[in-house]
Amino acid sequence: MKVAILDDYQDVALRLADWSAVRRRAEITVFNDHLADPAAVVDRLRPFDVVCVMRERTPLSRDILQQLPRLKLIASTGPRNAAIDMRVAAERGIVVTATGYESTPTIELSWALILASARHLAREAASVRDGGWQTRIGTNLRGKCLGVIGLGNIGKEVAQIALAFGMTVIAWSQNLTSEIASAAGATLVDKDALFRQADIVTIHLILSRRTSGLVGAAELALMKPTAWLVNTSRGPIVDEAALIEALQARRIAGAALDVFGVEPLPADHPFRSLDNVVATPHIGYVTEELYRTFYGDAAASIAAWLESNAA
Repeated sequence: MKVAILDDYQDVALRLADWSAVRRRAEITVFNDHLADPAAVVDRLRPFDVVCVMRERTPLSRDILQQLPRLKLIASTGPRNAAIDMRVAAERGIVVTATGYESTPTIELSWALILASARHLAREAASVRDGGWQTRIGTNLRGKCLGVIGLGNIGKEVAQIALAFGMTVIAWSQNLTSEIASAAGATLVDKDALFRQADIVTIHLILSRRTSGLVGAAELALMKPTAWLVNTSRGPIVDEAALIEALQARRIAGAALDVFGVEPLPADHPFRSLDNVVATPHIGYVTEELYRTFYGDAAASIAAWLESNAA
């Protein structure tokens, strides 16, 4: 049996989990690079019986899965993976497993980006590194309004932390009730009101058909010129072209982004050069603790599958 571990950017998969039970029955190959071209993905994966994928870094579409006749198991990290065509996997008898998950890393990164936005941390740190000194004036969070789009497991904790900073919190999502909002320390408002009132808008939704493009030109036009948009959920929830235009025209103060429509972000993308963007490379879930859960659970599921198929 041959096992492929994909997109291990930091080369840590084998160090952060016990793969010995897998090694006894299979040959493991780790890939640290990322392939965006579907044909290249197919060529790489064709020899493998098992593929371990890190979240949605490498999509496994219908077209790709249909060209992998040896593939029998996909070990995906996290509780769900929208980048795997589950229907085709089921049709082809490909088993798909999931792992445990803990939302703390994304909650903490959301606040790192909020704080970085308020105090211009990226620019000020770069100024010191380049031999300069103060370049901008920051703003307090106390007394400001945080607008939270989505009060699920992550959004509700982000909202509660805002209270410790002395912020007021408003929230909206399609199915949010005033009772759920109140339990998180937030006030339910309608969508337009959230964008008009918030000093910082932070997004915490699952990407779906109804959330794709949810934040577009109309919503961005409602925001204060001093407001920031923070997105640690999924890039396509925000209309990227509309956001770039708003940032270039300085209609909002800036954006702090950990997720993008295309990942890794292309080298010439405007988000890499706009001075009112704080961009991080989708590291919301990238902590040692969560990686140990991801790779540990994936190794265990692969080992169990190998044992059952050897019997």
